Amino acid sequence: MSCRPHGSKPTVALWMLVALADVAIIATAAGPALMLLIIAGLLVTAGGVYAARSLGRRTPATGKGEFRRRA
Repeated sequence: MSCRPHGSKPTVALWMLVALADVAIIATAAGPALMLLIIAGLLVTAGGVYAARSLGRRTPATGKGEFRRRA
């Protein structure tokens, strides 16, 4: 028995093309107005996640100005 490797790059690329074709079929069936609404909703959601993550990483300003003296 021969054992084929799974998950090679050509296989992943083929499945990505299949997924892209599925999205195109769904977009055609749903109609352009609904697809624009879905894309707009995804963009708003992604923007909200980005804003929440960037605000969460802020460090509070201490107000102290520490300067090092040059030698």
